[in-house]
Amino acid sequence: MPWDEWEQLKSDAAGREPTSMRLNQVAPEPGGGGYSEDLKTDKRAWMKAGEGVTGLREGITTSLTKLDTGQAGLGDAGGIQSAAAQKELYDSWKKYVGDVSGRCGALGGLLRQAGQDLAKTDESVKQELDALAVRYEDTEAVGGQAKEK
Repeated sequence: MPWDEWEQLKSDAAGREPTSMRLNQVAPEPGGGGYSEDLKTDKRAWMKAGEGVTGLREGITTSLTKLDTGQAGLGDAGGIQSAAAQKELYDSWKKYVGDVSGRCGALGGLLRQAGQDLAKTDESVKQELDALAVRYEDTEAVGGQAKEK
């Protein structure tokens, strides 16, 4: 490459506007959004939140044990309407409380993982949270409703 051509390339490059590069941020989106200098995150906070939510399972397990213990004395509901209704309520609550325990475990794990990675996009974390909401959608109430004969 001749010297004058090299000088021309350097001159052309010098005439262009400088291109900024920061590896620790996302380029701001037009009209706002994107990276914020105020955004801070802490791995320990994510881990603590995940452990706290997962820790709720201990109390839930205790409640399930008490629920099972209270149900044990009922025996066969054979023909007694109040016993049949109580059994239906018990089954409903056992499923519901079990689902709450599962939801706490799944959400706690998701929070811990999000804090551990700190590399997932907001959209991917939101998709995982939305999937949990669908998986653990609240059940319809069954107690106290009149049934057809």
